[in-house]
Amino acid sequence: MSIAEARCTDLLDRMGPDQCERMSEADARAWCVSLARTRGENFPVLTALLPTHVREDFGAIYAFCRWADDLGDEAGDPGRALELLAWWRSELQACYAGEPRHPVFTALRPTILRHALPIEPFDHLIQAFEWDNRKNRWSTMEELLRSCALSADPVGRIVLMTLGESRGEEAFAQSDAICTGLQLINHWQDVRRDLLERDRIYIPAAASAAIPDFERRLRITAEQGWAPDREFLPAYRAMLAGLVNHAESMFDRGEPLLRGLRRSSRPVIWLFQRGGREILARVRAWDHETCIRRPRVSMASKVRMIATAWWQARRAHA
Repeated sequence: MSIAEARCTDLLDRMGPDQCERMSEADARAWCVSLARTRGENFPVLTALLPTHVREDFGAIYAFCRWADDLGDEAGDPGRALELLAWWRSELQACYAGEPRHPVFTALRPTILRHALPIEPFDHLIQAFEWDNRKNRWSTMEELLRSCALSADPVGRIVLMTLGESRGEEAFAQSDAICTGLQLINHWQDVRRDLLERDRIYIPAAASAAIPDFERRLRITAEQGWAPDREFLPAYRAMLAGLVNHAESMFDRGEPLLRGLRRSSRPVIWLFQRGGREILARVRAWDHETCIRRPRVSMASKVRMIATAWWQARRAHA
């Protein structure tokens, strides 16, 4: 059992379908904030960039997403994962019925009411994790983009609504473009890890069709750290460069969203978008060899981006 699976099992023993610790609303919201601050992510979820009055709301939203992700990925078996995700959906439905039971939903209930958040984005996220446990290969880019519409786009919409921004179709479409770009570049940053740890390949088969015997050669390269022949890496680099360009076009399509946001919200969304572009730059700097290594954003780059966003926030407050 992996460390992640052990952590998931321990949490389920205390807060799973069979038994669940109850918490007061205040304790549940504090617990979710603590979870958001202690779990490792590419970029911190709760920072001084967030308006004070929504920090607990973001903690509750993060806890919902983190739990759904862990239930889908760390259960150790797709069948068990689907059972746990069905249970998570029943807890979501109970929350919207006004009867939250799990601490995450005890914390999320006041956020839902305060910001009039619909159930659909939360349910779409659960659907995305269910899809990942039923499917681990993708035929076309269009199919992968439909997956992103469930796994990434709902998060951006929830964030916009919680920040009190526009719920218009144009703003949502621009947010979707940024979130899809983030999801795509994360997939292509993690090619090696997804294949070896989860037997998933998010590179559409249509994109890799020009590389003979692609999956076998990809697996050998990921396992041993070098390509099995001279032709594979140049072909892989060229293919991934095209996919990375597609992700960049999504960021470009969503760029106008930033100009339409209120000054207090802009640094928050800017940091998400800038973080995605930084990952994209690191993939290019490593010559697109994500089948061998996972390009990482350096701590210095993270600090620089957060400092820039913080300065934007200070100017907005001033």
